[in-house]
Amino acid sequence: MSEEPNESTGQEETTTGVSRRSFIKTAAAVGAGVLAVQGMGRKDAMAAEDVKREAKAASAAAAGGGAKKLSDVLKAAREKMYPRCRVCPECDGVACSGEVPGMGGIDSGRAFRNNLQALAAYDLKMLTFHEVKKPDTTLTLFGAKLSMPILSGVTGGVTYNMGLGGKVGEEEYAEGIIGGCVLAGTMGFAADGIGDPLSVYETRLKTVSKYRGHAVAQIKPRTQAEIIERIRLIEQTGAPFFALDIDSAGRASRALPGKTVETKTLKQLREIAKSTRLPFLIKGIMTPEEALMALDIGAAGIVVSNHGGRVLDHTPGTARVLPAIADKVKGRMVVLADGGVRYGADVLKMLALGANAVLVGRPLVRGSVGGGAEGVALMLQKMNEELVVAMTLTGTADVKKVSRNILA
Repeated sequence: MSEEPNESTGQEETTTGVSRRSFIKTAAAVGAGVLAVQGMGRKDAMAAEDVKREAKAASAAAAGGGAKKLSDVLKAAREKMYPRCRVCPECDGVACSGEVPGMGGIDSGRAFRNNLQALAAYDLKMLTFHEVKKPDTTLTLFGAKLSMPILSGVTGGVTYNMGLGGKVGEEEYAEGIIGGCVLAGTMGFAADGIGDPLSVYETRLKTVSKYRGHAVAQIKPRTQAEIIERIRLIEQTGAPFFALDIDSAGRASRALPGKTVETKTLKQLREIAKSTRLPFLIKGIMTPEEALMALDIGAAGIVVSNHGGRVLDHTPGTARVLPAIADKVKGRMVVLADGGVRYGADVLKMLALGANAVLVGRPLVRGSVGGGAEGVALMLQKMNEELVVAMTLTGTADVKKVSRNILA
């Protein structure tokens, strides 16, 4: 399988060194940002612009000037991450099977591949006789106004997972993910690594605080005392919600000496929900039964996820289990989903299957490593442009009202 990122070979007309395609894409991105801001109140809009200016400044500082192209970002990511990640043209989990720690799926890699195959099992019905001309991709999530239904996945571990060895630090990586999401008008996650001491987590939370109200955090299923300690830190950052990735519970062997990650009883989960006023999401839900349990203990939302196929081999793809879960709890709690989302069409499929929004992991890892905040924003803008096209050609007017009938 080829491991080089795709390069454009077509010639484009240029005017003063700027291609028509680049000009049109830039204009479209600016227009989308204006439309997103118009939907906000004046105070919210001003706050959002302040945060975006922070992200742009950080992106410019990291880039050293000059606009990046996505092909350059992917090339840089491959140079930095190889051999931990080959940055294959199609990120399908084949070349990296069994590479955990690393970027692959656990053991045989089947769970990783199942995510891609579950999404590929669905096609989209092309519909062109309708009035949908400018689809609405905006939504509000726990009070945060987003330009698209795409957030970053929960990713981290620049040394033990990405093999960067000092090429990109934890703080720089978190800035890339979260700052890039803010540039694109959405939100990114700061991660809590199993093998990370509290001081590393605190470093990541500094980035969440910097983009106050426009970034979120995740916690591993540690002891109750450690979880609540981290919740108190998150509360100080202005994050609109946080997530507990219960699907990490089987990886206790990677915890620091004297530390652990563990499964949780309903009593323990209820204690976590009651310990804070912040909305609490549980990541790693794969059955309708546990979705209903999460609702019962007071969780504000769930993430349908098999941890990117990295924790339990032979789990089904998330797109396969999502409809049954959404049918039970959507409308009573927020339903997010991840797993194999690579294109805007994948986003639309997940929304049609019942998700309110999706998380994207590996593509944004590449964006942050290869291009910092600007690289992440480029990746998100590409996916959102693809989403708009898919919505237009399926007659879908609003990401908040996606019909399952568009699936073939």
